[in-house]
Amino acid sequence: MAIIYQSNRIVIREFLPLENSLFCSFFDDEQVTQYLPQLLPNEYKNLFDVAIKDYQLGPFGRWGIFDAENHDFMGNCLFRPFIEIPGQMEIGYSLGRSYWGKGIGTEVAKALVCYGFANTNSDEIVALTDVRNIGSQKVLKNSGFKQLENIVRKGIALNYFLIQRS
Repeated sequence: MAIIYQSNRIVIREFLPLENSLFCSFFDDEQVTQYLPQLLPNEYKNLFDVAIKDYQLGPFGRWGIFDAENHDFMGNCLFRPFIEIPGQMEIGYSLGRSYWGKGIGTEVAKALVCYGFANTNSDEIVALTDVRNIGSQKVLKNSGFKQLENIVRKGIALNYFLIQRS
């Protein structure tokens, strides 16, 4: 199990195969998923299976976010090529409600940016948010991202944020 980031508050690491139900049940909370694409339970299982396989390929993936002290599952995050614009990399993150508003999302976003620039040659990392997701927009701005014009993915307008390698 590889750790991609660790601080005194959080650990971002590969999921273990036995954590499938932990990952899938995270998406049962409608408030957590209100701004995410709506998937069926078997689609979440497929996402998890792909994540486990991706660890062998690197550097892209989907990882778990865990509390550094008590090891509670806090959420998940991802780093992948941005489909819409070749050469750009995309980050994403989702946290359980009890972890909202505590600066954890900002720490995760900054950690993913550092990871991305250290493990790819890309000079640009992007993130998308639902236009109604004010909390995630604040996280990205606090993490140094600049908001650009909206982008459309699967027919839905999304806020488009970018950070460049300095």
